Amino acid sequence: MPELPEVETTRRGLLPHLAGRRVERVLLRRPDLRWPIPHEVETLLPEQRIDGIRRRAKYLLLDTAAGSALLHLGMSGSLRVLPEDTPVRPHDHVDITLDSGHVLRFNDPRRFGCLLWQAPGHIHPLLAALGPEPLADAAGDASFDGNYLFAVSRGRSAPVKTFLMDQAIVVGVGNIYAAEALFMAGISPLRAAGKVSRERYAALADAVKSILAAAIARGGTTLRDFIHPDGAPGYFVQALLVYGRGGQPCPRCGRTLKHANIGQRATVWCTHCQR
Repeated sequence: MPELPEVETTRRGLLPHLAGRRVERVLLRRPDLRWPIPHEVETLLPEQRIDGIRRRAKYLLLDTAAGSALLHLGMSGSLRVLPEDTPVRPHDHVDITLDSGHVLRFNDPRRFGCLLWQAPGHIHPLLAALGPEPLADAAGDASFDGNYLFAVSRGRSAPVKTFLMDQAIVVGVGNIYAAEALFMAGISPLRAAGKVSRERYAALADAVKSILAAAIARGGTTLRDFIHPDGAPGYFVQALLVYGRGGQPCPRCGRTLKHANIGQRATVWCTHCQR
């Protein structure tokens, strides 16, 4: 599944092509993706000017005066800005035609993505219970730091990796980036969240910010189903230190990296460097 850096990379790639453009029409080639597509997408979005594109967690919001189209890429979704006459491929489920002569095309083979609607002045239920953004410049939220993680972790016995991936705690830290951040901070993914000290949480918060910022700068992590809006792959996968490297030498100490499932997710860590 595309993670926060992939979604942010998509947002930045789309922004210059969409911001300030007027939507001429919306074509739905099917009535649903993961959930039914609300009628407002077809009835309210046309004729509206796209004022901007925001990201909240792994969701993208196309803001207009009438409301916001809320998109999630799911497991395999992608967004492309293409000339209007570009031939339709399999799984091209939605076209949002712009006054530039281009279309924003949503392709989603597995249909785990979504296209929903958020009315002005409201917060969609999918966004209402989300935790803070890990990068302050993404949504003007500076509340994510070591003190915050320490406070909300007290009394929690779940592994710290599971805790870190809880979207109600902090958004957008998926499996790849949680593994990398815990390695950078020297914290075992097995340690109970409530047993991590304030100082170590400060290091973990800094590691999360550093890892995500580096991934965005490099263009996201290339997974099988993700490519950029312009069709180019991301490159952060080349910089991964532990994720996907179980059984290989630790890049710090040379000992063999351990691999196990934590919360049904593949986890790799160094039993020597991470305590």
